Amino acid sequence: MIKLDSSFFQRDVLEVAPDLIGKTLVRKFADGTISRYKIIETEAYRGAEDLACHASKGRTPRTEVMYHNGGKIYVYLIYGMYQMLNFVTADENNPQAVLIRGIEGFIGPGKLTKHLQIDKSFYGEDLAISERIWVESDGTNHNYQTGTRIGIDYAGEWKDKPWRFILS
Repeated sequence: MIKLDSSFFQRDVLEVAPDLIGKTLVRKFADGTISRYKIIETEAYRGAEDLACHASKGRTPRTEVMYHNGGKIYVYLIYGMYQMLNFVTADENNPQAVLIRGIEGFIGPGKLTKHLQIDKSFYGEDLAISERIWVESDGTNHNYQTGTRIGIDYAGEWKDKPWRFILS
């Protein structure tokens, strides 16, 4: 297994999101335990023009990390109870991110972040050098299906983009 470096993430989100399918999300917990999970579902959010993307509201303290080079973590709270785990993609000032929707054993972004003990302290963390979360690859490409993104009915035509990727 090879740890992915920043260059993997410094590509367009529509390349990174499907390429993450089948990769291994690694989490080192505070007690030293290391667990590995296959990524089985992702969603792409692509810049200020994508009305489902937080960057469509402009550059704010919440979205600041999305404007950095790909490979950083974007974590935010929804419904006052669930942290959402996203990986920033693309180049500086091109705000894009991949929402990790499912890992083996945990379908749903809120369930997986709860299990992985992801909190706001992960915001801005660099996946290439982090000692508590990273992504690995064995070089295998995995088949996936596409679907429309979930929970973004407010986004007009953007809700119909087939930017959800699911391991087949």
